[in-house]
Amino acid sequence: MRCPFCHNTDEDRVIDSRPVEGGAAIRRRRACDHCHRRYTTYERIEEAVRLTVVKKDGSRVPFNRNAIADGIQKACYKRPVSAEAIARIVDSVEEAAAQNHQREVSSSFLGEKVMEFLRQTDQIAYVRFASVYRQFKDLGELVSEAQNVIEKARTADPDQSDLFNNKQ
Repeated sequence: MRCPFCHNTDEDRVIDSRPVEGGAAIRRRRACDHCHRRYTTYERIEEAVRLTVVKKDGSRVPFNRNAIADGIQKACYKRPVSAEAIARIVDSVEEAAAQNHQREVSSSFLGEKVMEFLRQTDQIAYVRFASVYRQFKDLGELVSEAQNVIEKARTADPDQSDLFNNKQ
């Protein structure tokens, strides 16, 4: 394994291994014997049938977990959303895509799934992601989406309605 810090490929050791993602992957903590820094790697089964993402312009690209994770991380910037929560969202999106599609999945399906899981995780991250994904043209569209989030939260848990009122 190549150390992400010193890029040495010859000397590292596994400190800890544990199953993650319901046994679908193995998380390994490693230590570089050259620079003595620690890092984490994940080992996953490579699926025989790879998903292809059909973009809005009709182009096709291989499904990439990291691209989805990057978008979610940008939406969650400076929000109290853990790396594990982001990984769970990516896992859930990938699982939904694999269950509902044979070989191809539309980018719009993936975007909607990400928004669905982000809405449940962090409302601010959801609105951030939605503003980029849905390409809001003006502030009115952003405010409208934020009001929808507030209304859904209010109807989902009526006891929380006081959180959305401006009563002092």
